[in-house]
Amino acid sequence: MTHTIHQHIVWPKVSVLMPAYNAELYIDQAIQSILDQTFEDFECIIIDDCSTDRTWEIIQRYADQDDRIIAIRNEHNLKICKTLNKWIALARGQYIARMDADDISLPQRFQLQVDYLDAHDEVGIVWGSMQMFNDLWVIGTRTYHQSDVEIRRHIFRYSPFCHPAVMIRSSALELSGWYNESWVFAEDYDLYFRLGQYCEFANINTLIIKYRIVTSSMTWSKADYMEYCTQYIKLKAVFEYWYTMSWWDKLYCVTQLCSMLIIRWKFRIWLFNTLRNTSW
Repeated sequence: MTHTIHQHIVWPKVSVLMPAYNAELYIDQAIQSILDQTFEDFECIIIDDCSTDRTWEIIQRYADQDDRIIAIRNEHNLKICKTLNKWIALARGQYIARMDADDISLPQRFQLQVDYLDAHDEVGIVWGSMQMFNDLWVIGTRTYHQSDVEIRRHIFRYSPFCHPAVMIRSSALELSGWYNESWVFAEDYDLYFRLGQYCEFANINTLIIKYRIVTSSMTWSKADYMEYCTQYIKLKAVFEYWYTMSWWDKLYCVTQLCSMLIIRWKFRIWLFNTLRNTSW
């Protein structure tokens, strides 16, 4: 008698995507914070985008120590959107967790996010609160609106999530079409609008990440162009994704456009962050 053996393949619950470029100063801390998670059923796909420093060497060292680390290196520098889209197909998890190579996830992060998504089938993306810091000191803590209603009410004023610490349901990400590679900046903001067509948003009122402020990063060094991108994304959300702007949102967007012509970007960023950290 011939017996057939059926092998059951068990995929990880969470797939972590961490793009990295010239991150040798901080990537040790970022990777270790993932390995220190209390929730252990994950794979961590770390993609080196042709770094010129020791980043690839560090990634390989961790991959040799823990088989949950999948080390990949692009043949050419693809930038973040193309890098994420190229390797998202490798992700096997029910949930996709984003992580940057210079931030620190707190140990309970994955457990809190997985528990929330497991309990709320209607939610496709969840995040929490963050502590902002640099190499000298802690700058402060930022919380976000929690309910889907409140998040949508404020989505035209600022991005409702901190991208390096979101967890997204894989099925919702598939429906939304992944990242739009035409965006050099604010690719996450565009993704949130598209995700919102298929699922609800949510935030956990718990600190889950330490977000490193690096003044040489893309967000800070290209602030003007990034603001133009976000304004265009808002227009797409209205005319292509069928979101509705309130009159207050319209006034805010017009004021922001005018300020870009007369106010220096450093002051605009300070003013924006001051307003964002309030309940407006």
